Amino acid sequence: MPLRFRLALLFALATAVVIGLAGATFVLQLRVSVDASLDPGLRARVASVADELGSEGGLPRAGLTDEILQISGLDGQVVTSSVEAGPQPLLDPAQRAQAAAGEVSFTATVNGDRSRVLATTVVTGGRRQLIVVGTGTDVSDAAVDRATSALIIGGPLAVLLAGVGAWLLAGTVLRPVERMRGQAAEISEQNLNRRLAVPSTRDEIAALGTTMNALLDRLQKALDRERGFVADAGHELRTPLAILRTELELAARPGRSRDDLVEAVTAAGQETDRLIRLAEDLLLLARADNHQPFLRPQRFSLPDLLSTAARGAAARGGARITVVRHGPAELTVDADQDRLRQAVDNLLDNAIRHAPAGTVVDVTTAAGLSGQITIEIADRGGGFPPEFLPHAFERFHRAEAARTRDSGGTGLGLSIVAAIAQAHGGRAIAANREGGGAVVTIELPASV
Repeated sequence: MPLRFRLALLFALATAVVIGLAGATFVLQLRVSVDASLDPGLRARVASVADELGSEGGLPRAGLTDEILQISGLDGQVVTSSVEAGPQPLLDPAQRAQAAAGEVSFTATVNGDRSRVLATTVVTGGRRQLIVVGTGTDVSDAAVDRATSALIIGGPLAVLLAGVGAWLLAGTVLRPVERMRGQAAEISEQNLNRRLAVPSTRDEIAALGTTMNALLDRLQKALDRERGFVADAGHELRTPLAILRTELELAARPGRSRDDLVEAVTAAGQETDRLIRLAEDLLLLARADNHQPFLRPQRFSLPDLLSTAARGAAARGGARITVVRHGPAELTVDADQDRLRQAVDNLLDNAIRHAPAGTVVDVTTAAGLSGQITIEIADRGGGFPPEFLPHAFERFHRAEAARTRDSGGTGLGLSIVAAIAQAHGGRAIAANREGGGAVVTIELPASV
């Protein structure tokens, strides 16, 4: 069922309920008010009857045939009654008690007709008597009937008009939504740069259009990033594959010596290892993007891990590695030891590759007062170019002056570091040292 029709139907039903309740209340109040308006005339009639009783000492003769008049004792015994009132008492015991205490008025059916009745007591001849007078409610009934008829005729018409008005109003309100829906349906990955036309109404619909355009901006950026990622990944894969093919073709040529074959196979193995590392890095990043768990936490000593990583990096040569520890003597964490070692190795490899030969690479670990753990790796090289820092952890993003494919980097090292830190609930920060050189910090939360 279309939303426009549902809104119109809901508005019509709500209008019907409101008109029904309001009309019933109005008719009820009208009947009560019109009936009560007869009471002053009945009181005047009681006063007239009392005067006649006092002056004549008997039942008044006027009006006994066409008006309601009944006189009785306090015990309910009818003394006299008009033809319209009938011979039976018009008051029940409760009403007699109310009349004896002052006055009572009510609406009842007398002689088959709806009538307004008023009763009170008067003292005549030294004794109290009940005087009951009444009159027909034809005038009030006619007024109530006219009001009821107006509601019966006008109510459905008002409900119909409300439904039609809601239909037209909903169409006007939803027209920008329908227009934006049509524009959104025409947007595909081939024309993702298109945006929705936002109305200038500054209302919820305009806010919806603005939000949708912001979503499209994020989707376009994500798609551009993924396209760039696929292109870069293909480029990175193409280079080792081309080298591997070349080595195999050279090895297959006739007349190659054993040493040539060993050299070709060794080079092919190195390129194969490079392909394996690249595939593993891409797989880790894909799992991180899809929020798939890839950590296997265990409790271990963080200083021991850093010392082991530093010895391995120093063995590869190029720089001296120093490990400095701040905080407790035994700093143990619950984390994925292999992944954290991978992140530290990536940072040490970068530092050694880009620091001047023979310089020192500092590895510092600390635990803050709040329990936050930091791992900082700093070199004394040229540092990161300022324009590179905002994009340091983007995939396949290199600082042109420092990182090239020829030097063996794929541009995924820092991305892997950031993904591992985020998987542990922390983050990675890249910056330049004041004295020169690059520094990358891994911050891990206290719960690690």
